[in-house]
Amino acid sequence: MSPFNAFLLLQGIETLPQRMQAHVTNAVAVAAHLSNHPSVSWVRWAGLVDHPDHDRARRYLPLGPGAVFSFGVRGGRAAGRRFIEALELCSHLANIGDVRTLVIHPASTTHQQLSDDALAAGGVSADLIRISVGLEDIDDILWDLDQALVAATKEG
Repeated sequence: MSPFNAFLLLQGIETLPQRMQAHVTNAVAVAAHLSNHPSVSWVRWAGLVDHPDHDRARRYLPLGPGAVFSFGVRGGRAAGRRFIEALELCSHLANIGDVRTLVIHPASTTHQQLSDDALAAGGVSADLIRISVGLEDIDDILWDLDQALVAATKEG
């Protein structure tokens, strides 16, 4: 490893605890918000009390179960695609763990060649959105998710 690459790696490791705390803090707010959103049919994050692994997550991940989870947009595949297209702040990427909030709709991207039945057989519903919550201001993240959900699910 070059000295400069070692320096960059060290810089990242030194701030990792603070960044992870901020990721999880934002994830808590996003998951709670989405759980009560009329355009969201479900949220799967072990930090929510109704998740089947919530107790296990609290035991083994006392600082929080991370900032990557999934939720469903009412309206299926078409609504999921509209949701992604309407986002302004969040980035449409398959990566996870970035400082920016990243989202992907597998049914219209990585798994677009599959039918709804094939998606379901693989455990990927047509309405599934995966989110990796970033470090942006929480009000900005929630604003972007809200406006995209409204655009994705409005009639006509």
